[in-house]
Amino acid sequence: MLKLKDKTAVVTGASSGIGAAIAKQLAMEGANVVLAARRKDKLEEVVKEINSLGNGQALAITTDVSKQDHIDVMVNHAVETFGKIDIYVNNAGLVGDGIVRKENVKAWDQMIDVNIKGVLYGIHAVLPSMLERSTGHIVNISSVSGQEVTKSTTVYSATKYAVRAISMGLEKELARTGVRVTNISPGMVETERNIDRLPNERKPLQTEDIAKAVIYAVTQPDYVNVNEITVRPV
Repeated sequence: MLKLKDKTAVVTGASSGIGAAIAKQLAMEGANVVLAARRKDKLEEVVKEINSLGNGQALAITTDVSKQDHIDVMVNHAVETFGKIDIYVNNAGLVGDGIVRKENVKAWDQMIDVNIKGVLYGIHAVLPSMLERSTGHIVNISSVSGQEVTKSTTVYSATKYAVRAISMGLEKELARTGVRVTNISPGMVETERNIDRLPNERKPLQTEDIAKAVIYAVTQPDYVNVNEITVRPV
């Protein structure tokens, strides 16, 4: 039985890694999935793979989440195509130079624009419709760096702390509205951007592990709100 049949999900940062894995898992459960990211060619590859499976349909929309107008256009296109948005996954994220002493202001600005503003712009675009229908699910992908800070992640960790704070506050704002909020904090995951930073002493998480956490949260009964999931390697 397909748990998400007739549902529509949007996944940002879906051209590769965790985002692509989440989109695939949602489609495998029957959801129609809108994949949003900047790399059009990579998006189209994932869409082709999803559509070949014959469960949920997939649509690629080139989107820069740091630009509010891009997100608004993407969300409107998704609604025009599938009628509504039931699940919105704020997955797009940027890891940059997080050391304050290096004074890499450009990297800080980019992380703040993508990791914080991108999340808020997405929520802003989909929340009114969800509230009007008294149903919907917003999933924010944070990081264990939003719980623990190292000397090299100060600014990046600050952005991921912000994602957790947004999730926690929004969950309280939306209590008894029918709209649910889940914050997921992955540990080290084996992706193309992390390949040179993986630890040697233990097996890293796979992208599918995070996707399964998303599926767990969004397939609970309507009265169950899974607020926080932390996924770490053993």
